Parts: sequence; structure tokens; C-alpha cells
Amino acid sequence: MALSEHEEALLQQMEEALYAEDPRFASRIEKTKKRSGGRGRVVVGAVAGVAGLALVVFSAMISQIWLGAVGFAIMVAGIVYAITPSKTTLAAVSDDGTPKPRQQRTTPGRGTAPKAGGNFMERLEERWDKRRRDQF
Repeated sequence: MALSEHEEALLQQMEEALYAEDPRFASRIEKTKKRSGGRGRVVVGAVAGVAGLALVVFSAMISQIWLGAVGFAIMVAGIVYAITPSKTTLAAVSDDGTPKPRQQRTTPGRGTAPKAGGNFMERLEERWDKRRRDQF
């Protein structure tokens, strides 16, 4: 359904007000809208799920249990692929809406990047410190 000219003008004004009030939030929303691939993941996962299910049914008709197990594995993998989000992350945005350069993560007091499998509490403290720094 198309919007009237008045509704389009109001929508444009609301969008401009959003950018003026909180450009950081608006930039994140804009990037989220532009991300495509979610629909593609669902389609590929659904196709794999249906193919796996067809393989399970076919294997039951010809009495091949091992083929049914393979079909079940394909079906589950396809469904899991379809429902999990992609790993792309949004970049941090400064107050004026421009992307911030990525900073290297450091642990306080050490000056080196933490290991990926670091202590849970260290990672939690690091996130807390990062939030406190970003607020001011």
C-alpha cells in the first residue's frame, strides 16, 4: 500500500529528527536494514532441510538405514543453518554517525590483547570497562 504525500513528508521528518537526535542509533539501524543474507540463509537452510527429509523418506522406502541417517544429518544441519544469525557485526559509530576505527582489545594493566579463550570474569570485566568508557 502506497503512502500519501503527507504521510511520506511526516515519515521523512521523523527520519531526519531521528538522525538529529541520535545519529549513532540511526546509523546502526541503517546498517541493520542494509544487511542482506538473512533471507538467503533461510532459503538455503530450508532447501537443505527439505532435501534431507526427502532423503530420509527415500531411504525408508528402500530400507537403507545408513542413508536415512545421512538424510537426517543434512536436514538438521540445514535447519540449524537457517535459524542461526550470520556472524557479521556492526561497526561502532561515533556521536556524529561516522564509523569509529576498530580498536584493539586490551586487558587493563597488561597492554596486550586477551586470548580468545580467556577467563570468563576477565571478559566480563573488560566488557564492563568498555561500556563505562563509551558512556563518557
